[in-house]
Amino acid sequence: MVKQLLHKAIAGGRLDFAEGVELFNEASLMDLGYAANEVRKRFHGDNEPITYVIDRNVNYTNVCDAYCTFCAFYAPPGSDKGYVLPYETIKEKVTELIEFGGTQLLLQGGHNPELGIEYYEELLSRLRTDFPRLTLHALSPSEIDHITRVSNISLQDTLKRLVAAGLTSIPGGGAEVLTDRVKKIISPLKIPAARWLEVMEEAHKMGIRTTSTMMYGSVDTIEDRIEHLIKLRELQDRAEGFTAFIPWSFQPGGTPLGKKVKNLTTATEYLRMVAVSRLMLDNIRNIQSSWVTQGSGLGQTAFAFGANDFGGTMMEENVVSAAGTRCDVTLDEMIRCIHSAGFDAAQRDTQYNILRVHPRQIARSEESVALAASAV
Repeated sequence: MVKQLLHKAIAGGRLDFAEGVELFNEASLMDLGYAANEVRKRFHGDNEPITYVIDRNVNYTNVCDAYCTFCAFYAPPGSDKGYVLPYETIKEKVTELIEFGGTQLLLQGGHNPELGIEYYEELLSRLRTDFPRLTLHALSPSEIDHITRVSNISLQDTLKRLVAAGLTSIPGGGAEVLTDRVKKIISPLKIPAARWLEVMEEAHKMGIRTTSTMMYGSVDTIEDRIEHLIKLRELQDRAEGFTAFIPWSFQPGGTPLGKKVKNLTTATEYLRMVAVSRLMLDNIRNIQSSWVTQGSGLGQTAFAFGANDFGGTMMEENVVSAAGTRCDVTLDEMIRCIHSAGFDAAQRDTQYNILRVHPRQIARSEESVALAASAV
């Protein structure tokens, strides 16, 4: 039965919930990898490069009243450890990004009860004025929902005002695992699954492109994860707008939840997660590996399990590192990882348009051998 399901996915058939669970639990790792790689080729061909984006992650505030048990980054309202970055500090960080050749600003923060819609309008509009060519990939669905509540305005009005101020696209943070069972345990005060999906669907209907994510490995089951994937797929059917899916594992260090969760995820489980995501998400074109949480070696290995994108250079990362995980990777190292995996590397923008290609040196060597042979 497992072989039949793998062939079904390779041929473009849609896997249902039970089939996804069976594949995750029963298929061998190598079979999953082979099938996911074949599906990747159906989306991207044999010769498309592995992509990356030059970006920076700026956390404009760490003040948050959601108190998620998996987070080691936030400071509660009133804490002397809380901050809201001055605009000049953000501008300096973005200037460095532009000087490095960056095209995307990933702007995220906590649920700060002191910040209403006017704060975000001013921040986005100033960034758009100072950096008109920069893509503002900003504010997760949970932050957007928080803005609606603090400002007492509708979701649609919130999105319209943010877009008018400069918002370009929305990152998929705050999804965790999109089942109420999981969310009630790990983030009971945060946006519920249905609301996360509602924010994204409204954004898609307005023409705003977004990414989708999953943070697995806390209290979730395999069934929870497959349900999450199907919810994303169904939303993409109703209102297309997801450009990519990014799974990563829970990082327990320094978190209240980490003191309770004993069965931490493995490298093998990560590769299974990437592969099954590629097989299930038949209407989301791109699967991104997560070097930030998994390290460059495992992120590179994911290219053989259905991933076609290496994510962003980030330049700065605070949330995952607050949990004790640091996987700093330079741009040169990212390109080297892609090349050594057997692919050309390509810089992309937020919408996956190719900006620059770095061909593998081996490809040039092979071409030289072919030319020499033809000359003889």
